[in-house]
Amino acid sequence: MKKLLTLLFTALVAITLAACGGGNGDGDSSGSDDGDTKKLVVGATAVPHAEILEQAAPILKEKGIELEITEFSGYELINQALVEGDLDANFFQHIPYLELEKEEKGYDIVNAGGIHIEPIGIYSKKYESLEDVEDGATVLISSNKPDHGRILALFEQEGLITLADGVEKGSATLEDIVENPKNLEFDFEYAPEILPQVYNQGEGDLVVINSNYALEFDINPLNDSLAIEEGSQDNPYVNVIAVNAGDENKEEIKTLVEVLQSKEIQDFIIETYAGAVVPASE
Repeated sequence: MKKLLTLLFTALVAITLAACGGGNGDGDSSGSDDGDTKKLVVGATAVPHAEILEQAAPILKEKGIELEITEFSGYELINQALVEGDLDANFFQHIPYLELEKEEKGYDIVNAGGIHIEPIGIYSKKYESLEDVEDGATVLISSNKPDHGRILALFEQEGLITLADGVEKGSATLEDIVENPKNLEFDFEYAPEILPQVYNQGEGDLVVINSNYALEFDINPLNDSLAIEEGSQDNPYVNVIAVNAGDENKEEIKTLVEVLQSKEIQDFIIETYAGAVVPASE
């Protein structure tokens, strides 16, 4: 059932939000009826990435850039679409995820600039506090390996486990747990986009959810979580604009990043998400 749900979610991809005759297909962002206007096709997951891009679109238009947003329901195909030239950039991933994709798939893509952080949280339909967690409780976490280190760091921060000495924050694996006094059972077979549904259905004793997917299902990361990751500036899980290597020097890409890092957009993030999404500048 888990795998079926995952396939259903990942199949719902490429929904164009700003319909302008579809993507340009070859990644050429210069195609336009107006010689002074450049077009950028950016792939993104819905919340908060596509919402932030929609807020930036009018500002970009004033700067001579027409923004077309292509929405994806899951992570798996977005970097592939970028590499294949269907997108000029994408906006959905943090740096550890990007680095793992490059290592495992050989993608020649780069970070063009950090925009925001989505703190990860621990949720439960069974417990009102982490102090109530019982022996042998099940913990449902993302199958996304780059998130495992940050999840385990959060559990250690909350006193639920102890990790081996010398393990860097964010790089821990389940094998690095040296103390687990409540004998928590970690299940990492779930695609991250499935976890909010799993939580709402009451599966698992504890469920760890990325804030972007929590928000899509009207789960408030600040009010509904039992514990949430700190969204400080030195958090390594900043979400970035990614482009094919070399494109980071294009003026339109630089302008996209500048607009997304501007005070106007950063203020929008603060006011809209009230701490569930944190500007990278904060």
